[in-house]
Amino acid sequence: MLKLLFYSILLGLSVGIAHAADPFPQGDAVIGKAMVEKNCIACHASRFGGDGSEIYTREDHRVKSPPALIAQIRSCNTNLGLKWFEDEELHVASYLNKTYYKFEK
Repeated sequence: MLKLLFYSILLGLSVGIAHAADPFPQGDAVIGKAMVEKNCIACHASRFGGDGSEIYTREDHRVKSPPALIAQIRSCNTNLGLKWFEDEELHVASYLNKTYYKFEK
């Protein structure tokens, strides 16, 4: 009986974990972090002070969903002429999501 209960709980937890899936599974957060450090922090710091992370954590931040995060990254990519490919945008999205936004799929 205890075994059955244990397996039921384990199954429930695994379903919950699958439900909380990463919205950017193709992105590599390690690569994204390096890209953000190289291309984003100086601009964000000049606009928001400190290390620039307030752009992600301020109460009135614009990004409220995974699609909005990708849209904002694409906007910065275009406006700054970074010429990132889609996979590079996903790396940045993965890093920002894991570090600041915590969106689920």
